[in-house]
Amino acid sequence: MKFFVLSKGDKKSNLLTKKIHSYLQDFSLTFDENEPDIVISVGGDGTFLAAFQKYTNRLENTAFVGVHTGHLGFYADWVPEEIEKLVIAISKSTYQIIEYPLLEVIVRYTNDGKESSFLALNESTVKSVEGTFVMDVEIKGEQFERFRGDGLCISTPSGSTAYNKALGGAIIHPSLESIQISEMASINNRVFRTIGSPLILPAHHTCMLKPVTQSDFLVTVDHLSSLQKDVKSIQFRVADQKIRFARYKPFPFWNRVRDSFIEKAES
Repeated sequence: MKFFVLSKGDKKSNLLTKKIHSYLQDFSLTFDENEPDIVISVGGDGTFLAAFQKYTNRLENTAFVGVHTGHLGFYADWVPEEIEKLVIAISKSTYQIIEYPLLEVIVRYTNDGKESSFLALNESTVKSVEGTFVMDVEIKGEQFERFRGDGLCISTPSGSTAYNKALGGAIIHPSLESIQISEMASINNRVFRTIGSPLILPAHHTCMLKPVTQSDFLVTVDHLSSLQKDVKSIQFRVADQKIRFARYKPFPFWNRVRDSFIEKAES
């Protein structure tokens, strides 16, 4: 089996990364940054998102596992004290594959019909570079509303616990293939109206944003951000690809939610 370990970059994460790397090679696993079968993220959820974005071109062949070195990471199954157990599990046992849906983002431009496509594990946000954000929102090819406000957040089920939750969105179980649209400070008065509620779309529905007053926007995809110029439209839908988690022990989704936001269960 071929592996790669990505560190957050702090001292604690770097030491653990070296230890995992050494242990796995002692078990005759092969280090391969280009075509790993398994990628181990050491840090937090930000590190895990970076690992995912690094290998979006080979999701069918690479599985991911997380080790958190700070506060409890939502994507991390393991803690530093369990490194030896993790290494033995990777070396000696067959992992269970858990697949979660992803968000596909396609930005189309006014020039020559060009487009850029991205995959998000957590979410994508769209905001104006300056002034009020004004977008026509189409759902399944039909006009739904003209949104005015700070911006929109489109999240995956697994990303529903991140920025989406802070915006008042619902937490969705990752087994449901869907995307969620949440508003950022929408303008609602006697003249302008939005739905004022998060929207959850099934896999066969597509959301399309079309600019009304400008064509340059700040678009984020997970932890990455970019200035998109001359935008004609931005399309969001459940991606055909999925992320594959290497699961060596059970960690039910609702347990993660409880431990992350309420309190950790007593052992």
